[in-house]
Amino acid sequence: MSRVFNGGRALMAAAAAARTSAATVASGAAKQVQPRSQSGILKPIPVSPALRKFLGLSEVSRADAVKKIWDYIKRNNLQNPANKKEIYCDEKLKSIFDGKDSVGFLEIARLLSRHFVKTG
Repeated sequence: MSRVFNGGRALMAAAAAARTSAATVASGAAKQVQPRSQSGILKPIPVSPALRKFLGLSEVSRADAVKKIWDYIKRNNLQNPANKKEIYCDEKLKSIFDGKDSVGFLEIARLLSRHFVKTG
């Protein structure tokens, strides 16, 4: 019985060493991988003149546009304190949100979609 367990320890030690060396090789290989090209909502694309004026950029990704708009909303304290899902629009936000006085936070992405120029 003891021979079986002693042999098992040797096998387990060899397997652990193999995992360690495989992890080292994998981590070294991961450092050499080239970055993927950005696509989808992370790909910078041209924006409408109104959004360009708001953001100060001629090309931006959808994710960055939403992030910058949320930064603006929080910096200017435009969320309804009683209902955080509602955003009050000042003149600058009205220029990109179809002149609405207030919007729901789920509407932001939909209202922004018309500001991204279709390419291709």
